[in-house]
Amino acid sequence: MDDQSRIEIEAAAFRSLVAHLQDRTDVQNIDMMNLTGFCRNCLSRWYMEAAIERDIKMSKDDAREHVHGMPYEKWKSINQIEADDEKQAAFKVAFARTHGKGADV
Repeated sequence: MDDQSRIEIEAAAFRSLVAHLQDRTDVQNIDMMNLTGFCRNCLSRWYMEAAIERDIKMSKDDAREHVHGMPYEKWKSINQIEADDEKQAAFKVAFARTHGKGADV
């Protein structure tokens, strides 16, 4: 496969993942993090980092809005539910494993 085709296929897969996550608002970020080691916020951070590596200015809020499909605070107010103590404890372990440090939930 040539590089251009690979890039286009990877971009299409990324767009499909973002669309899927925007559609599946019932899937909580904390559950994604606990099961997979990443969530919408991680994906938005990777998106922002890729832009910055290419000298494209992008804020954390802009990246989160792109991935969540709306401003992050609005998404949270509509979709995020309170996580119980067990999920929060699992999140701290998953976050440390992925990011190498503790997390405040």
